[in-house]
Amino acid sequence: MAMDQKKMQKLMAHLIFLDESGFLLIPNVKRTWAPRGEPPIHDHVFSREKISAISALAVSPQRKHLSLYTHLWRNDISAEEVLEFLKHLLRHLRGNIIILWDRASIHKSHLINEFLEKHPRVKIEKFPAYAPELNPAEYVWNQSDSALSNTSPEELDELEKMLTASIRKTGGSQKLLWACIHASDLSWK
Repeated sequence: MAMDQKKMQKLMAHLIFLDESGFLLIPNVKRTWAPRGEPPIHDHVFSREKISAISALAVSPQRKHLSLYTHLWRNDISAEEVLEFLKHLLRHLRGNIIILWDRASIHKSHLINEFLEKHPRVKIEKFPAYAPELNPAEYVWNQSDSALSNTSPEELDELEKMLTASIRKTGGSQKLLWACIHASDLSWK
């Protein structure tokens, strides 16, 4: 006996892979081609300034479409920023949401727990400890790292522009987003 359409829609949910990362002004050096004896040189000013980022790779309930949601900050990500990002997701996604994330301490704060209690359409699942290879959102950041490789931004504004361009490229391509899913060690059918 077939389940009616409304009941089926209640059971379906957006699957969200969430992860945070940081990008420093220090050059990310990657192997590249150069004439023999002339290695590439990246002049840079040593600085610990960084852009902190959070992303959500969203799989539609029917698994037909992927979306990428991101926010960037010029400070470390705390529970307040995670909460702001979760509110952003709720404004953009209808229906139930299942969020898969790591066991970071910011995900366990009382602010996050209070928010989740008030929003029963959001369910949380945690990846096993020390298993970043399972989270497809990690591979979004791998693509950004690759795009920023062998560059030497001098200011945070320049780094932010480069990072934003990389994120737009990834988020605008279903092929690149599916590559993140398939690069992970998750069993995907």
